[in-house]
Amino acid sequence: MRKTRYQNGCISLIKNGSGNLVWVFRWKQTLPDGKRVPRQKVIGTLERYKDKAAAEKAAIGLRLMINADGPNEMKAITMEALIQHYRLTELIDKGDEGKSFSTRDRYGSCLNCWIQPRWGNYRLGDIKTVAVEDWLRTLRLRPPQLLESQLGTKAEKDMKPLAPATKARIRNLMSSLFNHAIRWEFTDRNPITGPVRGSGVRQGSKREQIPMILEVEEMQALLAELSIRERTLVFLAMATGLRRGELTGLKWKDMDFANLLLHVERSVVNNVVGRCKTEASKKPVPVDEFLAQDLLEWYRHAPCAEPEDWIFASTSNRAGRKRGLHPLGLVAVMRYYIWPAAKRAGITKRLTWHTFRHTFSTLLKANGEDIKTVQELLRHASTRITMDIYTQAMSPAKRAAQSKVVAMIRPELRKDVGLNGENRGNDVHENVHGNFRPNLVSA
Repeated sequence: MRKTRYQNGCISLIKNGSGNLVWVFRWKQTLPDGKRVPRQKVIGTLERYKDKAAAEKAAIGLRLMINADGPNEMKAITMEALIQHYRLTELIDKGDEGKSFSTRDRYGSCLNCWIQPRWGNYRLGDIKTVAVEDWLRTLRLRPPQLLESQLGTKAEKDMKPLAPATKARIRNLMSSLFNHAIRWEFTDRNPITGPVRGSGVRQGSKREQIPMILEVEEMQALLAELSIRERTLVFLAMATGLRRGELTGLKWKDMDFANLLLHVERSVVNNVVGRCKTEASKKPVPVDEFLAQDLLEWYRHAPCAEPEDWIFASTSNRAGRKRGLHPLGLVAVMRYYIWPAAKRAGITKRLTWHTFRHTFSTLLKANGEDIKTVQELLRHASTRITMDIYTQAMSPAKRAAQSKVVAMIRPELRKDVGLNGENRGNDVHENVHGNFRPNLVSA
């Protein structure tokens, strides 16, 4: 049964069961039989919301929810109200059906840093396509709320522009917000996508730099500089392509030594244990015998080796009674163990945990593995992600592919050039690597 009138609800300050003062939002809900019953929801404590005005602002999203099927008064809502409604309905833990914690955390950060400070006070109908496009061009590396004292100064101009990929993510999140508003009938337009293809906000997502890829010799040199815990951790990342959160979330019960399988059941992001990024991410990962031997060797040395223990548990003395109860912080491991080891090994590339995943994907492709196998090993939802983002062609593979095309175009060269481009003749070798310069013939 649809509501026939708009509800504003009311906010009161009461004491909860613990004796603390909390703000409570009250309204009436209409049941299917037409009966109206009182409802209430705690907004927050008096310590968090200092006055009623702050509590009223925090209740905007709740008013949208209780009036979602109400009259047209709710059509002219602000972006801030929409964001609060989006948080209450989409950025909550829904188990396997909702977004993963890493996605919710990233969306929340983007809303707080960029979208809400700039567009929060705008009504949805007042947000225009070109205005959003111009705003994206001006974004700098630091969040806008930190720039108020520096607007128009040289310090602002010297700040590095936001990466195109980050701007594209902000644009896509704004589009998701408007789609959410359309779904709940708060608006009937999405200015980010536009009414027809090509009429929306234009923002590229080109990378500023190509991800680092390690050579096989660099990987071997790095492993030789690491102790057993870090060596096992890095070798596991190199040989499986697991994400950082998935590496952090591994427990000994997840490792099936009998069948050489690793079951990825959880992901740890910002010390929060949650589900994996996608359904494809939960597929079992095959484990090579040599990798299993390294894991078994670490199992014999690990201070925490019960089935429910983390494979890479934090054993810092600073943890006190919680020693061994939390997974290892891999950001600190990279900073204090892996980067110094890479420096000792003569590696100048900037390493991250995703470097090992990109390298794993590229080596699979260089070894001639078919794209479906690479996708399954990386546990991507689609092959497009595998090819467009992760896999890079190695130089020898690119040279061999080019040589095959040259041999097809110039059949007379087949006697000197093999299909794999390995034998090009001594004279060609001398010309390429010597001081050979062709004679320029003028027309």
